[in-house]
Amino acid sequence: MLASRSSAARSASRIVRNFATVVDTAGVKVAAVDNGEPTSAVTFLVKAGSRFESKPGVAHALKGFAFKSTEKRSFLGTIREAELYGGVLSTSLTREHLALSAEFLRGDEPFFVDVISSFIKSAKYTRHELDEYVVPVCEAESTTAFSDPALRALDLAHLIAFRTGLGASPFTSPGTHVSVEDVKAYAQTVFTPGNLAVLGTGIDAATLQKLVEQSLGSLSSASAPVTSPSSYFGGETRIEAHGAPETIFIGLGTTGAPSAELAVLSAHLDPTPSVKWSKGTSPLAASIPEGISVKTVLLPYSDAALYGILIQGESTEGVKAAGKAAVAALKASGDLKGDDLKKAVAKAKFAAASALDGRDNVVFALGAQAFGSPAALDSTISNLDSVNASAFSKATTSFLKAKPTYVAIGDIKRLPYADELGL
Repeated sequence: MLASRSSAARSASRIVRNFATVVDTAGVKVAAVDNGEPTSAVTFLVKAGSRFESKPGVAHALKGFAFKSTEKRSFLGTIREAELYGGVLSTSLTREHLALSAEFLRGDEPFFVDVISSFIKSAKYTRHELDEYVVPVCEAESTTAFSDPALRALDLAHLIAFRTGLGASPFTSPGTHVSVEDVKAYAQTVFTPGNLAVLGTGIDAATLQKLVEQSLGSLSSASAPVTSPSSYFGGETRIEAHGAPETIFIGLGTTGAPSAELAVLSAHLDPTPSVKWSKGTSPLAASIPEGISVKTVLLPYSDAALYGILIQGESTEGVKAAGKAAVAALKASGDLKGDDLKKAVAKAKFAAASALDGRDNVVFALGAQAFGSPAALDSTISNLDSVNASAFSKATTSFLKAKPTYVAIGDIKRLPYADELGL
């Protein structure tokens, strides 16, 4: 069994190293991996997330302008041509990155790289497209996101934890006004060679490099936007809401590169069982009242991380009981040792390995490496293996000394305050 585990670990390391080469092409970072997939995909990953925006909502609006009119194609023309090729165009926005993606049949990469490159270099940013397409879609996406108490709690937690930078929401707040000029100015600062990585799956790396050189060789080299290093603050907020699960988020944050000890802590407290229909052996599992959902959340960023426990349920009493159990488990976690520590490390290693499953996860792993944050699985596994009881206790103790981030959404007259849970 030990031999098979060792072999599996070595295989995982080889897979990661297969696509670990990042090449500078026309000033743009390019990386690709071809594992024989039946389709290909290309993602232009831009450091243009909400933490970099010059005005609230401008990053969301820039995302909305993707694949609209350019000097080469109209909005309708892009739709028709993409459909003729049988491809799919999509976008996503996080606090750190804007991703412009295309999935298509092998051999069609010249067209789809050109479609995305055209938006990068020559989008028209017309006023009628802003009013008729971009604003309504941004408002709909924001309304949908903020109607989910879990997403709303995490969004508020970022604001409380980091205030500026990572505290900026990737969703447009109601009443926010962004003009065409605002979007155009932001695009000019973020669409620069050093701020952009082109990542491919199911495509030959040399082919992708050649296409990028042809399509982005004349890209302007203006200064990219900068943001101050993240600082963690913490705090508490309460939002009245009705008709949705009672929700609380108990969080803590750190600055700097996310540590292996934090990943082990998250794995240790995660109540998700390894065997379906069982409770599992997490210190939280046995303390969760019936009908209450408890999830651990670990959100790593380039220079900070937010960790927390999201609790939801129909009963405020049940949510409060689960919150007290979560805080107690957090405070007791510094004493983790022996088999319990080994189990948590193993769960953290599995989570790190499974995070590379699927095309999207591979792309973002490539992106992290392209922007100078190596995410090779072998080094992650090695760091987790080096976590011992002493190092874990020291890191956890330091982590728990920080001011907590606490969000309550629902019946705020009955939902507990942070100090009522022992924070």
